[in-house]
Amino acid sequence: MQKSWFKDWFNSHYYHLLYKHRDEIEALDFIHKLIAHLEPRQGSTMLDVACGKGRHSKALAEMGYDVTGIDLSEESIVEAKLDESESLHFYQHDMRLPFWINYFDFAFNFFTSFGYFRTKREHDNAFRTIAQSLKPGGIFVIDYLNVHYAEHNQKKMTTQTVEDISFHISKWNDDQHFYKQIQITDANNKNPKHLYTERVAKFSLGDFTEMLSYQHLQVKEVFGDYQLGGYDLHHSPRLIIIAKKKD
Repeated sequence: MQKSWFKDWFNSHYYHLLYKHRDEIEALDFIHKLIAHLEPRQGSTMLDVACGKGRHSKALAEMGYDVTGIDLSEESIVEAKLDESESLHFYQHDMRLPFWINYFDFAFNFFTSFGYFRTKREHDNAFRTIAQSLKPGGIFVIDYLNVHYAEHNQKKMTTQTVEDISFHISKWNDDQHFYKQIQITDANNKNPKHLYTERVAKFSLGDFTEMLSYQHLQVKEVFGDYQLGGYDLHHSPRLIIIAKKKD
């Protein structure tokens, strides 16, 4: 069986190097806006699915919540665990497999950390894990790219240099997926050239509504950007869905 692309890429030094300059100020501002909108009670239990190194889990814990982060990347979780506390916990875990049952008040999947799997069944399994982890009446928030916006605003080729390592990035899409190929040139590595290809499914609001409904999660609100502006099919950069588990 072909090895899934994300297992190697998300666990590589190069992945963390390439994306370490993401706009964390914007990300944390979004989380603060989201929490102000959701108004969780202090001490609410929260699950951060695909938490990476835990930066956003840590922000939620600092706001007074009991946060658990899960991620497939062993390297990310090892680093995240350095900041564990009584209200902050991390586990290496595949989101396609069951986790805790009826435990969390809220679950989050931030910054297009979904859509990586080969089959619909695998994506359904991930949503089943999330749905089962929530208490009845619990809230799930998924933040995804807006397919229609991304199709028309995709930069085809860029080159970035980080710490003397060159990343040449090519992007394209077909009917079902967005692709990003990263060619890495590292003169300090005995194997100086590396190649990774990211692939993300083209899930629309209708696709998410159907998949969530199948897991007894009902869409309640939809936003189109990190300022929680209204969702516009063609002009919104993001697709942010708030869904509630049936009581």
